[in-house]
Order: sequence, then C-alpha cells, then structure tokens
Amino acid sequence: MATSGASYLVTGSMGCIGAWTLYHLVKAGKQAVSFDLSDNRSRLNLLLSPEEQKAITFVKGDLTDVSQVLEVMGRVTHLIHLAALQIPFCKADPALGATVNVVGTVNIFEAARQVGLHHLAYASSLAVYGPPEDYPPGLVTADAPFDPRTLYGVYKQANEGTARIYWQDHQLSSTALRPYTVYGVGRDQGLTSEPTNAMLAAAAGEPFHISFGGRMQFHFASDVARQFIEAAETPLAGAFGFNLGSEPVGVAEVATLINALRPATEITCADSSLPFPEGLASGAYEELLPGVKPTPLVEGIRQTIEHFEACLADGRLTADAIG
Repeated sequence: MATSGASYLVTGSMGCIGAWTLYHLVKAGKQAVSFDLSDNRSRLNLLLSPEEQKAITFVKGDLTDVSQVLEVMGRVTHLIHLAALQIPFCKADPALGATVNVVGTVNIFEAARQVGLHHLAYASSLAVYGPPEDYPPGLVTADAPFDPRTLYGVYKQANEGTARIYWQDHQLSSTALRPYTVYGVGRDQGLTSEPTNAMLAAAAGEPFHISFGGRMQFHFASDVARQFIEAAETPLAGAFGFNLGSEPVGVAEVATLINALRPATEITCADSSLPFPEGLASGAYEELLPGVKPTPLVEGIRQTIEHFEACLADGRLTADAIG
C-alpha cells in the first residue's frame, strides 16, 4: 500500500490514461513524476489547472535511453508504466515500435531491479488476444491463449513475457492491466476513440457518426487511472495480467445514452463490428484488486459530456477538436 513519502513515476503521462493518473495523484496529494518524450500538456490541461500542475515533477525523457530511465527511477517508490507507440505507429515503423514498446519496457524492468523497486504496474492490451473466432462464445478468459494479429499485440505479449522472467529471476513482481475501450476526456486517438468523440460532439451540439457498431466493454478513463494506481500500490507475488472486465454493451446503446442526455444532437453508429472479442473476463481481478468501483456507464458519459461542455465554454477546447 501507499506510504508516507511515496512518489509515483508515470511513463507515457501525456497520454489519456497518463493524464488521468497524474490528475488522481495530484488530487490525492501524492507526489507525481511525469516521464514522457512529449511535452504537450493538452490533455493534462483539460484536467488540471496550471497551478495544480506545479505539484508535478515533469521530466522529458526517452524510454530507450537507459541512463535517463535509471536516473528518474531512482527518485520514486512506485511505478506506473503506460508509455507505448500505438497500433498504426508500430505498423508504420516496426523497428521503432519494437524499440519503444519492447526494449523500452525491458529498460523499465531492468532499471526497477537495479534501483531496488520490488513491484510495478504496467499497461498491456486486449491486442494480445486474437479475433473472436479463435475463442469459444462468451467472454474471453484471462488465461485464454494469446494470439495477437498486430505487431503492437506481439510487443505487448513480449512485455508480459518479460514481466514473467523478471519475477522468475529477480522476484520483481508486476501487475499488467488490459483495458478494452477507454472513454472520457483526453481520449482523442485510436479507432475506439470515436465514442468519446461522439460525446464531445454532443457537448458542442453537433451530430456524429461512430463508424462501427457491435458490442464491447467500456472503461471510464478516470476509473482506469485509479485502477493503475491501485495496481502499483498493491504488490502481488508474481507477474499478473488482468483483464478489466465489465458487461459488454452495444455501441448503439452508447449512442442512445448520449442522445438521451443531449436530445438536441444526433449520434448514430454503423452496424459492423470491430475484429475483437466482445469482452474479456476479469478472472481474479476483483478479488485481488477490489478497491476501485467502476463508474456506471451512463454516469461516466454524463460526466464526460459535462466536462467537455466546461472545456468548450472556457476555451480549453474548440469545436474543431471533434474528430
């Protein structure tokens, strides 16, 4: 558990989940160190004021630079590793994707070992699994065989293997979390960002068409950040990987909820499904990490739309941000 004097390193902190993680650390009065190659605070600015951001130590750093990783790791007691290049970037430049996602993660584990950290939390992905036809009907279990169909998924699978070996050889424990569709303020990149873009459109009073349908699991970005913090604060004896779980929901239902909350807008979606299983079973996750109760979907959507409306009203966002 977190102790007095605890400090938290968040890699990939300028991303959506990273920004929300910094938000919750600051709001809880915890010391946060941001580590990211980017110094673009646009997502963080939607969550924290410039005055609040003064509580964060910002380090512009590169995961592939071992000396930088070692130096910043020596300052902290807890580690939340979120940095990665996403699917399109890995496909466009496989070598760079492997360097950042695989070698960068090895650097994180090795630096943690060298400075004497005994536990870390990191982001894996549903991309480690294969398409729906690879599995029996229903939710894919946490111990189902990995069968990634993208380089990004292959790299994430490699990271989970790295975690297993660092536990085997050095007793460095780790917890990987595999979210499905993350939504909320700051989720502005990636194919499954479209439901969030629909919420932004509703806040701006504009129509929006989500280019896919089907059923999937939705995770509120604020909740996911809190889940990573809990995972970092709760050492488990081993290298664990957890699906976040939740009840699958139709994308059409999400559109209906947005329309009900803002009836003046028109949010629609396509019928076709994405090539992913409709849901991942959480396994022992709720038993071992029970501290974060997920926000009900309708409440998360309401909070997101209202937050977007506030950002549009005060100029932190403009209508041209709608994807």
